[in-house]
Amino acid sequence: MSTASDEDDDPFEEQREEVDNAMVQLFDEYGRNYDFQAVVAIVASVFARVLDLAPPVLLGLAIDSVIQQNKPFLPWLPRSWVPPDDEGKLLLMGGLIAGSFLLGAGFHWIRNWGWNSFSQNIQHQVRTDTYDKMQRLNMDFFATKQTGEMMSILSNDVNRLERFLNDGLNSAFRLSVMVVAIGVYLFYVNWQLAILTMLPVPIIALFTYRFVKAIQPKYADVRSSVGHLNSRLENNLGGIQVIKTSNTESYESERVDDVSQGYFDANWGAITIRIKFFPALRIISGVGFVLTFVFGGLWVIGGAPAFFSGTLREGEFVTFILLSQQFIWPMAQFGQIINMYQRARASSERIFGLMNEPSRIEENPEADELVVDDGEVVYDDVSFGYGDEETIVEDIDFRVDGGDTLALVGPTGAGKSTVLKLLLRMYDVDEGEVRIDGQDISQTTLPSLRQHIGYVSQDTFLFYGTVEENITYGTFDADRDEVVDAAKAAEAHEFIQNLPDGYDTEVGERGVKLSGGQRQRIDIARAILKDPEILVLDEATSDVDTETEMLIQRSLDRLTEDRTTFSIAHRLSTIKDADQIVVLEDGEIVERGTHDDLIGEEGLYANLWGVQAGEIDELPDEFVERAARRQATVDADSEDDD
Repeated sequence: MSTASDEDDDPFEEQREEVDNAMVQLFDEYGRNYDFQAVVAIVASVFARVLDLAPPVLLGLAIDSVIQQNKPFLPWLPRSWVPPDDEGKLLLMGGLIAGSFLLGAGFHWIRNWGWNSFSQNIQHQVRTDTYDKMQRLNMDFFATKQTGEMMSILSNDVNRLERFLNDGLNSAFRLSVMVVAIGVYLFYVNWQLAILTMLPVPIIALFTYRFVKAIQPKYADVRSSVGHLNSRLENNLGGIQVIKTSNTESYESERVDDVSQGYFDANWGAITIRIKFFPALRIISGVGFVLTFVFGGLWVIGGAPAFFSGTLREGEFVTFILLSQQFIWPMAQFGQIINMYQRARASSERIFGLMNEPSRIEENPEADELVVDDGEVVYDDVSFGYGDEETIVEDIDFRVDGGDTLALVGPTGAGKSTVLKLLLRMYDVDEGEVRIDGQDISQTTLPSLRQHIGYVSQDTFLFYGTVEENITYGTFDADRDEVVDAAKAAEAHEFIQNLPDGYDTEVGERGVKLSGGQRQRIDIARAILKDPEILVLDEATSDVDTETEMLIQRSLDRLTEDRTTFSIAHRLSTIKDADQIVVLEDGEIVERGTHDDLIGEEGLYANLWGVQAGEIDELPDEFVERAARRQATVDADSEDDD
């Protein structure tokens, strides 16, 4: 069980620490693909913001040149275009203002199209690439990460990138154009008053820097806590039946409350900094506006005040007031952009940390396609361990002729499933070779290898969809007749026909609408339809009742006929007819032979057979003691994993 302290750790911290300049990597790897949209958006942003500034500028000019008549009327305009009377000049000025609104609206539309297209395309590509990378990682990666944590990256983190790329960059360019354009024009109109207007800018810059340093670690904590919350919710919803039958609703509500409180605390830590920062910025920004209003007003009324000199016309003062407000508030809004940037940066570190995760399965770019004729499989002195941990299986050496069946038997944790995962290249061997018809599988392409191997597990997974869609999964071009034939061979056709919509019946999430035996037979039908040369059965009948086991065993007998088959079974009665039985203990082969041979040796296999035959009192004390030690080790490992 996870503790509260454990859940304070970011499950992707190791991946994040390996990422340098995540946002630079984002623009370099993805932004370049959509540079046309970005250029269109930037150019349109410039024109849109310049046109937004035209109305206050034209208003000031109209006051001075038409109403006060103390300044020439638009001297840069050809004289033939200038109306002779004041009313005409005022109407012309109104037309120019209206034109700036209309033209600006058009550029705003183009700007929004550009930024939205840029951000949506990157969001789509990042999400699909992240998912593609995620599904190609080794199985040991998934053993240490919960589904909710990975869903948090694919959903929340990718969405945060989109919000920054759209709203954040859009606002950044908009505000940058406004600040530069307004600053230049204010200095052009009256450089002395412009300096007074911009006095708060250095203070705002310093304040923003302090904010960034404080908020960055807070957002990293928020992203981590979202992953923990999603994991707990996903885990509980997936185990809702166990929760109900165990009467543990209150207990699980408390656990959800704990992780939700963790998210609340992390988010509130960021909110506390944020809600102090932005009001303070508004106060600092407001100081600049008040100074401009007071000194500019005194200047217009009674001439240059204090250390100022020269004149300030009424229209210029109105323009100053309108533009200074548009100048100061954008400076405060830069804090919002930085806020969005920090959120996006924390998310991008998690995304690229995951995408940069190395895979232990290294495909040779010059690998050959696997060709299977006889289906002979050879394990040649194979050893394997997870990462730097102790070796899991060691010196595994056996040969299976094409069409034969080999059964792997042994106590829990002996390494049976690991041996077969090496055949499927869920992992690559550390030493030795696995060969199929003489071909080293590490030098063949993964798709061709797995195309020739069928896998039936005790933990049958059905996708949300129809019965037929689940049977044809992986063999998508099969027609209905082929699906029915496969279902009949799997002893599944009869119960499928009795479903409400037959083969078109929706099975529900994870096949929840079907029984365990029905799901198992659909999985077998899927394997039959695939028609692989090599078959892997991983305890395919361990969790069903006796009658269902009989039906499944009949379908398995058909499926294994004339195929090279590997079978893991705790119920030894299901594999006693195997051509060869390999007994594993602590990752090593301790016995091998046929059922009768192994019974005669009176070793581990014979003792396991005695357990299932109910001969508990006749078992050697040494076997019972070793079983107790093994179980204690398994329980300790499970505790550590939880």
